[in-house]
Amino acid sequence: MKGVVTTLRDLRSEAGRFFAENRLDGFAIRHHLKGYSPGAFRKDLRAGLDVALLALPQGMAYASIAKLPPVQGIMCAAVAAIVGPLFASSRLTVPGPTNATAFMVGASILATTNPEMFAQNLLLMPLLVLVVGLLLVIGALFRFADLIQYISRSVVVGYVTGAAVLIAVNQLKHVLGFEREIVSGKTFFGIFASTWSGLSHTEAVPLVLAALTIFLYWLLRKKLPRFPAFAGILVLMSAVGYYIEMSGYLKRVGGHMPRLERFEASDIGLKLGSLGDGHVLDHLSPLIGIAIAIAFLAALENSMMGKTLGSRTGQHPDMNQDMFSVGVTNIFTGLFSGMPASGSPTRSALNLESGSMSPISTMFSGVLCLIGAFTLGHLAVFVPTSVLAALIICIAASLINRRNLRICFNATRSDAAVLVITIFATLVMPLHVAIFVGVGVSVILYLRKAAQPQLVEYEFNDKGDLLEAEGGQARRLPGISIVHVEGDLFFGAAELFRTQIQRTAADPNLRVIILRLKNARHLDATSVMALEELIGFLNAQGRFLLVSGAMRDVYKVLRNSGMIEVIGRDNIFMGMPSNPNISTRNALKRAQGLLGTSDAEVHIFYDPNKS
Repeated sequence: MKGVVTTLRDLRSEAGRFFAENRLDGFAIRHHLKGYSPGAFRKDLRAGLDVALLALPQGMAYASIAKLPPVQGIMCAAVAAIVGPLFASSRLTVPGPTNATAFMVGASILATTNPEMFAQNLLLMPLLVLVVGLLLVIGALFRFADLIQYISRSVVVGYVTGAAVLIAVNQLKHVLGFEREIVSGKTFFGIFASTWSGLSHTEAVPLVLAALTIFLYWLLRKKLPRFPAFAGILVLMSAVGYYIEMSGYLKRVGGHMPRLERFEASDIGLKLGSLGDGHVLDHLSPLIGIAIAIAFLAALENSMMGKTLGSRTGQHPDMNQDMFSVGVTNIFTGLFSGMPASGSPTRSALNLESGSMSPISTMFSGVLCLIGAFTLGHLAVFVPTSVLAALIICIAASLINRRNLRICFNATRSDAAVLVITIFATLVMPLHVAIFVGVGVSVILYLRKAAQPQLVEYEFNDKGDLLEAEGGQARRLPGISIVHVEGDLFFGAAELFRTQIQRTAADPNLRVIILRLKNARHLDATSVMALEELIGFLNAQGRFLLVSGAMRDVYKVLRNSGMIEVIGRDNIFMGMPSNPNISTRNALKRAQGLLGTSDAEVHIFYDPNKS
């Protein structure tokens, strides 16, 4: 009982020390406002206006991708931009709805054509966003953002590419003027097949408006890259659509032009009522998997955006602080009718290009979006869904980075495999599953590459120098083999390590194996158990295993796992950085003693360049 209490006390002490050393800032914005000037404020206002002109229509677009009412996208853009900068270490990152998180939402709990089920799942959105926020906050407290650097860029490029293709194909029904019920399917092939089968329902006017929208977007981005093309085209094409409808042309040809639904200020506000329903809380368990995937994607996207902007400005953002910021942001957006928020690549880049000097620009853009949410709801009904869908397709196309695809495909076979598998997974699986498939494949391929330790047989020559044994020649000491181990000995390498040693031990004349572990790293429980089984195998045949060159970290693992007694204290020879070969000399003398021989006088020559 006393030992348990001591252990709990030690754990509490370690936890307290960990959180004390990794404390998060509850008001990080103050660091960005030191020496803030009126000139910087004017630049921030201009940058905030530019970002707001993009954030408003993008909020509507991303809500459409997520199959949510437009107000939820706008409110996410507004609340996230106001709350996020208060806690973020990155000066320029603009939080809010993004393509990837929006499509993951739309492809998960809202992916249904059943009106009753859709309405029920819509009530779960506040709960989902709150859970995402809580997961991100907890992850930041435990510094999970540090692990994001181990996610392969091939996974990210593959996922974004696959998601972009899914986004585009999912908008075709709106471009063609279909009603919601005509197209079904949750994967690329299902959506494409049902869209193809419904081509006979194509409406000419929405299709023409969409084609003209795509052309104007391409022209403006090429000729006037600083012009707010998204907002400008949305207003212009909405006016064209309104004129066509008022002219009576649609009635004359019997056509139809679907438009967005209007929203009122009453649709905005705290949405805690639905969370009090026990029936809604019953859905918490199935939401966890989706929430984890969205939280992971939001943290990854936000981290990449922060690092990208930091590399251009010289700033070094704290990824865990920014993860905490995104977590708090999602908690607030969940309370105020929002959708999941992350770091927006397009709006963050625009914020930088517009001359932002501090997070004030982001907060100003959020205030403008909030004003728009309360005042522009009645105008949403004038926006043709085909125009918004065409703009979404343009955004999706911009996400496909051909240079990054070429780099990932040509760099290594592993990168190419991860890229292709991740893209394929996004097309045939739910997105919250596909992202982890890509991560899993990249980890497996890395472990396969890392789990290949090199085992080279060494021996002392006549001068007493430790050299690599020449293949095909008999050992000078037939009963002794010195095996140099180079590389990682974690769980992925354990079986290969044991197999190679047993292959060496197949020589019937061999009596003692000296494992030279000077350059062995990362022993774990699996490799220790493999070593124990190997010792048992050798001892059963009257043979011996000695360890030489064990450095402090290796010895600590052997000691903690009880392997010192298994190997024998007299059979372990610690490494000396000043002369790493001396431990092998001592092990060789021990081996000769075990065999009752002293066939060779062992001298040690140490060349630091050939250790």
